[in-house]
Amino acid sequence: MPVQPNIVGVHLVFEHLGQVLLQRRSPTAKFAPDTWHVPAGHLEAESATACAVRESDDELGVHIEPEDLRLAHVVHCRDTPGSIPRIGLFFRVMAYRGTPKICEPDRHVALEWHPYAALPTPLVNYTAVALTAIAANRLYTAMGWGA
Repeated sequence: MPVQPNIVGVHLVFEHLGQVLLQRRSPTAKFAPDTWHVPAGHLEAESATACAVRESDDELGVHIEPEDLRLAHVVHCRDTPGSIPRIGLFFRVMAYRGTPKICEPDRHVALEWHPYAALPTPLVNYTAVALTAIAANRLYTAMGWGA
């Protein structure tokens, strides 16, 4: 069987009093325009925790330490047969310094806390699946792989 590369996304789950922090993506965003999503980014030439630290600073203007991250969920998904699979690593942020704000206004138009029990729509599909799984303490989800 041939080796299949996967795109790796690192996702930040900020929680407070049963709510999760979500960003609404710009209507002109390349990925999931005008849709809610957790702060996230693609893994570059770095560890997953280094990516989380970088994305937190870039997108929200808050600083987190790698030791304040806890892996909460992994989503392995494929949108359509033959597409490049994606692995989404969802990290709970246990502590951070600063106040989250929109730092990339060309990519995000809103930043809000939402209860797990009443997530907004539209919400990126795999993000909705991951947040539901996190609330149920499930660590892994496979999507789009068929039977």
